[in-house]
Amino acid sequence: MALTFTTAKFEEEVLKSSEPVLVDFWADWCGPCKMVGPVVEELAQDFEGKAKIGKLNVDENGSTAQTYGVMSIPTLILFKDGKELDRVVGFKDKEELAKFINKAL
Repeated sequence: MALTFTTAKFEEEVLKSSEPVLVDFWADWCGPCKMVGPVVEELAQDFEGKAKIGKLNVDENGSTAQTYGVMSIPTLILFKDGKELDRVVGFKDKEELAKFINKAL
């Protein structure tokens, strides 16, 4: 199951993680976010033990979205060793996102 990230625990769960982390910046009202949601859930299972995968609601955690310059959603940011490694914006299918995550492994 995909994790739920919040501003309060972002540093601890994402930036200080020993494994790569994919963060899906999303919102309830966003159509493409609803399309990518199930893909993120599947990837969380596929990469369990290799990478952390989760979601951050931009409406509830706006300051973190602002910190990372998230202007459009969904934005998926890949973190490794506490730094942004790469990002994709908009809907991507499971195969594309799996390749994206594998860059950090």
